[in-house]
Amino acid sequence: MKRRVGLATLLSACAIGAVTTAWAAPPPMDSKALEARFDAQIDPAEMGTWLKLLAAEPNHVGSVHDKTNAEWIAAQLKSWGWDAKIETFSVLYPTPISEALELVGGPGAPFKATLQEPPVPGDQPTYTKDALPAYVAFQGDGDVTAPLVYANYGMPEDYLALERMGVSVKGKIVITRYGGGWRGLKPLLAQMHGAAGALIYSDPKDDGYATDDVYPKGAARPAHGFQRGSVADMPIYPGDPLTPGVGATKDAKRIDRKDAPVILKIPCLPISYGDAQVLLASLNGPVAPANFRGSLPITYHVGGGEGSGKAHLAVQSDWSQKTLYDVVGTLKGSEAPNDWIVRGNHHDGWVMGASDPLSGQIALLAEAKAFGALMKTGWKPKRTIVYTSWDGEEPGLLGSTEWAETHGDELKAKGVVYINTDGNGRGFFRAEGSHAFQHFVNQVSADVKDPETGVSVRDRARARLAVGLSEGGGGGRGEGQSPQMKAAANDPSKDIPLGALGSGSDYSAFLQHLGVPSIDFGYGGEGESGGVYHSLYDDYQHHSTFVDPGFAYDATLAKTVGRAVMRLADTDLPVQRYGDFADTVATYLDEVKKLADTTRDTARTQARLLGANAYQLAADPTKPHANPAPFAASPTTDFAALDGAVGKLKASAAAFDAALSAKGEGLNKAQRARLDAVIRPLDQTMLRPEGLPGRPWYMNMVYAPGRFTGYGAKTLPGVREAIEERRFDDAQKYVGLTSQALVAYAGELDRATAILNGG
Repeated sequence: MKRRVGLATLLSACAIGAVTTAWAAPPPMDSKALEARFDAQIDPAEMGTWLKLLAAEPNHVGSVHDKTNAEWIAAQLKSWGWDAKIETFSVLYPTPISEALELVGGPGAPFKATLQEPPVPGDQPTYTKDALPAYVAFQGDGDVTAPLVYANYGMPEDYLALERMGVSVKGKIVITRYGGGWRGLKPLLAQMHGAAGALIYSDPKDDGYATDDVYPKGAARPAHGFQRGSVADMPIYPGDPLTPGVGATKDAKRIDRKDAPVILKIPCLPISYGDAQVLLASLNGPVAPANFRGSLPITYHVGGGEGSGKAHLAVQSDWSQKTLYDVVGTLKGSEAPNDWIVRGNHHDGWVMGASDPLSGQIALLAEAKAFGALMKTGWKPKRTIVYTSWDGEEPGLLGSTEWAETHGDELKAKGVVYINTDGNGRGFFRAEGSHAFQHFVNQVSADVKDPETGVSVRDRARARLAVGLSEGGGGGRGEGQSPQMKAAANDPSKDIPLGALGSGSDYSAFLQHLGVPSIDFGYGGEGESGGVYHSLYDDYQHHSTFVDPGFAYDATLAKTVGRAVMRLADTDLPVQRYGDFADTVATYLDEVKKLADTTRDTARTQARLLGANAYQLAADPTKPHANPAPFAASPTTDFAALDGAVGKLKASAAAFDAALSAKGEGLNKAQRARLDAVIRPLDQTMLRPEGLPGRPWYMNMVYAPGRFTGYGAKTLPGVREAIEERRFDDAQKYVGLTSQALVAYAGELDRATAILNGG
């Protein structure tokens, strides 16, 4: 699901606790020799063969090839020595029965949109008959005829701009372009503003001919390509819409579809920019502001005028239950079988899915085969390794969420960490995840060689970060301007910070619902898959030509994740460094305080401008305009409880890190078992049963996806979002709840420190 570009925020805290050198395999082998043997098993050519097989036909949920792929993956794991099985779940997953989009009024009418992607010369997949047409999952079926309005990216600020222009979307069909925020927010916000329907297109400015030659000459989106996807309101909860919080087994109790809050009420379709050009050219009304304008050869208008374009939009879906096929393979631990290192990638796509997700899937397979080969030499992991290939990620993290909810109690008792990958490409290493693993991820990435430059992938990521900051950017990521990023850019002694996880891939249920620490790995920023994202053209030929020629970075991903899994499975001591977590939380608290000040200042400034009639005086009197709706006054939020909690956390983390470094190696087996029993469930103390405002499924007080930012991470989310949305009573409430969670976390660290000190 997740489109990955760019560099990185990298890395997670801590490896204070080296990998042990005593292996079950005779003769004894040190960790570097074992990892070299692991690397030798990774064969990029074989991975390419797997990709061609897995991406040979459409593999969306419910397709024949999706099930075939799951059965093939399970068979491969078994052949390599894994205890593998397929677990099935029954989920609501709509598929299209019929869809139509016609321009019925205005310039250019009549016109009928093309809702199928044609083969392009030089790239004609063998199987296209089973490809889904233009479709987004979990939109609301409907049949509407209404005027069109163009709303740019369809984000909150775009609706404010339309309001200032005097343009309403109520009762209209809203056209938005991809980008600027998560797909599902576009029809959701249109619905919240009273729209009757929604269309989403990919403007060539963002991933078409303005960025590169179009496919097959280049990597960019051709004129009649479109982006399928899910528009379920996953920031409320992911997974099966009818079984929130419980596994979607065959006999699970289900809510009625009409009561599922994540399913939208209005119809929505994705369309190509070839078709969008005709619809947009039919609009009159105000000329679109500069930031609304894409690269189509037209003058962009927002609509709303007399005689402007009118469209007929109709969508009908099959809302039946579909079967998911999750593949689960296990290598049982020799010393701590009840400690689980869980690693996952999904195998379902929207069509062929070569880059998203199968480039990550072939890395997982290469790792699994290499571990199987090591097992044959006598090596056995100390902890249990669980490899998972999820189904149904694309429609809404279905397979991983249902599996995690079904096995929730066991995962809380046994889960050490969840490691995720998704689509992958040529370029720079990146990682996001639980901040206590920052140093650990830095150590792993320091020991993996970049296939293009020969330096470590960490050093190459650091170089990109330094160059990006010197040029006024952040190496491709907005958080690159943080003090931690600036410090790490040019100082090799500093760890590159690990980014926070939001949503968009299969770690959500583990981290944000169950409190299992999670890390997401990937490469990208040079190979370009965005132009074929979720389209028919995301196939073997495009990936092998433009995204990762020779599968070098897909193989590098396998070597990176394989090292992380092996070290976590075999270390005798925690690899976490909790000072990194505490320092990062302190940074998040500073950000939230600044946000509160900015919110208060913005309200005061707006009130002054409204009182002085400034908006009216500054507007062009020849064009429609309106004053903005006044903000509510912003009371002061009292952060004293959070200040105290963060201070306590920093002190407890520093004491633990120092004690582990000084005394960890001297612990006996019983003491190490006691320490593990405290550390393993530690992140569950960040969960509060109240969850976040309006979305109790998300229980993590530190990490969550944003309610109106989609994939983007919200840190200290209860407090931050309440301030952003001017719900100040909620903000004060979540200051208290978050403080309680952090104090509980610090208390558990104190227990662990006492064990290290002989208590």
